[in-house]
Amino acid sequence: MPCNSIPALVFLNIMDKALGERLIELRTALDLTQGEFAQKIRVSASYITSLERSYRKLNPRLIKLISDTFGVNENWLKTGKGKMFTNPKDVCLDEVIDLYKQLHPKLQKLVIKQLKVLLEMNKIPEGDE
Repeated sequence: MPCNSIPALVFLNIMDKALGERLIELRTALDLTQGEFAQKIRVSASYITSLERSYRKLNPRLIKLISDTFGVNENWLKTGKGKMFTNPKDVCLDEVIDLYKQLHPKLQKLVIKQLKVLLEMNKIPEGDE
């Protein structure tokens, strides 16, 4: 191996490590375990571990899948530049919808009633609490 290729390999390992650290940062921001994160993108938890530890490289297909699934800015995931999320409100709403769909229909009705109560409470001026 020529000596002039060593810095490129070192740089590549640093880039992979930074990407693994961003995956951990993302997963932490989403409040997900490795298993939960893996399940949402249909890979194994051990695969996520290997990505986070930079044992494996994150391929373009998986970057796109993570971006689409969690509303993550692809540029941030690849480079660390820009905001982490494209629109974090959408990610939160998607989670609420997923949880709601798992409820029994009677409980879904209860959730709707509670949301309406919360909405009314939200209309109360701050000084009148």
